[in-house]
Amino acid sequence: MAAITASMVGELRAKTDAPMMECKKALTEADGNMEKAEELLRIKLGNKAGKASSRITAEGVVAAYVDGNVGGMIEINCETDFVTKNDSFMALAKAAAELVAKNNPADIAALGALPYEQDGFGPTLEDVRKGLIGKIGENMSFRRFKRFASGAKLASYLHGTRIGVLVEYEGDDSAAKDVAMHIAAMKPVALSTADVSPELIEKERAVAAGKAEEDRKAAEAAGKPAQSAEIVAKRVEGAVQKFLKEVSLYNQAFVKNDKQTVEAMLKGVNTQIKSFTMFIVGEGIEKKVDDFAAEVAAQVAAAKGAAA
Repeated sequence: MAAITASMVGELRAKTDAPMMECKKALTEADGNMEKAEELLRIKLGNKAGKASSRITAEGVVAAYVDGNVGGMIEINCETDFVTKNDSFMALAKAAAELVAKNNPADIAALGALPYEQDGFGPTLEDVRKGLIGKIGENMSFRRFKRFASGAKLASYLHGTRIGVLVEYEGDDSAAKDVAMHIAAMKPVALSTADVSPELIEKERAVAAGKAEEDRKAAEAAGKPAQSAEIVAKRVEGAVQKFLKEVSLYNQAFVKNDKQTVEAMLKGVNTQIKSFTMFIVGEGIEKKVDDFAAEVAAQVAAAKGAAA
């Protein structure tokens, strides 16, 4: 059985907003597995424990560059929010996005090897990154990028520097820009329900089934009749279908007019979204949570050992 520390409980609580004791119970049941504990909390507490799990913990910026039908978007991470306000760091991010669009690098290493200046001379992007690390005294890294050159029109939207969206489309420019803003706000995972990954669907089905099982146990404990297998199956499938509509772009209510879906809005202006990409700073990265109590205890123990 894994030891459940206060820092682990605190990290899970920060991600889910669940009560402290529920977090501890979930971590204990999951044997310390953070992802499994999140899933258990969603089963027990429903969406209350799921919506906060998308909170971003790492720092950094997203930068985008568009020139006609070619574009690039990149995420650069750093250790603290202080660095994201540094002009040199922001210049590095913007230069990197432009280099992605214009040079089509194969990976992060190839991107870093490109000349920072457009004249092809002088230091490389990686040289500039290392120089900034030495100057600012904080680590920073290129995390991920994507280049767009399918021939479709491009619309970009940056929500501050933490969320970036690039949309490939055909049709009305204003509508495409609105969709890019909508994506940043509503965070769909796919264009349509058919495009949602099977893995994500199965995970949601497991959560719905787990919630139904919790309700069955509660009914049994209260001496009440449990729902039939047929009703449970319909309930689980209904939850999955609701989830699919919530996370697919076309089925979401349009943020500027919630009386129509995004799909209906686009049809009204004869516009088609080919694809979209959204980067959220720190998405999927867990920020280290220091257990200061444990750190102090270790220092005290070390001091006692040295004195002895």
